[in-house]
Amino acid sequence: MKRKKRSKKKAVVQDIPQLEALKQINFNAAGLDIGDAEIYVAVPEGRDEVSVRVFETFTVDLYALADWLERCGVDTVAMESTGVYWIPIYDILETRDFEVYLVNARHIKNVSGRKTDILDCQWIQQLHTYGLLQASFRPEEEIRAVRALVRHRENLIQSMTREIQHMQKALQQMNVKLTNVITDITGLTGMLIMRDIVSGERDPHKLALHRNVHCAKSEEEIAKALHGHYKPEHVFELKQALAAYDFYQRQIKECDAEIEKLYADLEPRGDGPDKPLPPPIRKRRKASKNTPDFNLRFYLYRWAGVDLTQIDGPDALTIQKVLTETGVDMSPWPTVKHFTSWLGLCPHNDKTGGKVIKRSTKKTQNRAAAALRMAAQSLSHSKSALGAYHRRMRARLGGPEAITATAHKLARIIYAMLKNQTEYVAPSEDAYEEQARQRALGRLKRKAKTLGFQIIPVSS
Repeated sequence: MKRKKRSKKKAVVQDIPQLEALKQINFNAAGLDIGDAEIYVAVPEGRDEVSVRVFETFTVDLYALADWLERCGVDTVAMESTGVYWIPIYDILETRDFEVYLVNARHIKNVSGRKTDILDCQWIQQLHTYGLLQASFRPEEEIRAVRALVRHRENLIQSMTREIQHMQKALQQMNVKLTNVITDITGLTGMLIMRDIVSGERDPHKLALHRNVHCAKSEEEIAKALHGHYKPEHVFELKQALAAYDFYQRQIKECDAEIEKLYADLEPRGDGPDKPLPPPIRKRRKASKNTPDFNLRFYLYRWAGVDLTQIDGPDALTIQKVLTETGVDMSPWPTVKHFTSWLGLCPHNDKTGGKVIKRSTKKTQNRAAAALRMAAQSLSHSKSALGAYHRRMRARLGGPEAITATAHKLARIIYAMLKNQTEYVAPSEDAYEEQARQRALGRLKRKAKTLGFQIIPVSS
């Protein structure tokens, strides 16, 4: 029996795009490899006797580095974001009108084989020459100044929080159960009691006289909790923690005054100065004790042109964290998808062979994204459309994914408000539930139609 010969068909792919050779885009590009003590700089060949030089990181050497780049005809510089070492040279080059690219180190390290610092700076210069490096987003100078103080304020609050923990530890070591009868020991009642303990008062009934009228526990219950074993070393610990707590309180107030000055100098956007501030929406959540003394909401409204605190979930402190990281100009992100991708809140699909093998969000340390996640978490019991959305996502995806999805929706709302200068109109929870019901009903009807059935509503 003769076998039939199979006809071999050649796979023909039409309209194959032609690959273009890499072209040099930035002819006057330089590359910097920055360290704590030295900076390696590479410029194009032929601009000087040597194309790679090493500079120390003292300020006079940084100015000498900028002078050498000017003599070499360099107009654009690329550098890695290495710790905080890049900030001084970045600022100096920026004031000299160089186009500075701050590049994510992860994007440069993808190609191995470079063993020395000199090759690193040459590699950065070569990649930048061919336009293969993408600059990281960095807001304008006045926004960076506010951001620096806002981040410093957060560090002060964290330090103050540690001192509160030290107070609680000292009280527990003396078996003074103040935390069992008072919700917040840094409130009026708790602070008066602790200051009297440090001053030498030991009578629990006299200490309990500091009870505030709004305190849920009675004087007898508080006095019972104040029977303790007052050892001198633990009282000294409490005294030191109280002094440190008071110090950080003063530091935060000074920082708030400086932040208010910077906000006053920011140029208002849109009709911010003339348009009256909308009335605050009712929020079930109690105002944070870390809220600044000045009217932060007014300054944010004046700066952004819209009142972002009208959105359910984020408060003024959260909006401040977001805006000091992103600014109010959304032009660096052409679409809302670019914005959510920069925040690390959009899905990231790993594909191979045309199939998605992993679906998750990118790992990021973006502070704005972290603030939006905290705001999303606060919506779990909110009687609003965003609260209903969060609960629906939690039932469908689980807790962590629901927080990410809700933070993603918050980011989209903020982007639209800032870009279009439109106020937020909050739909009601019932309206959102009805909209979700109509969507589910539409999906059922389409599915039934494909299977040859028809959905008929049951009359009540």
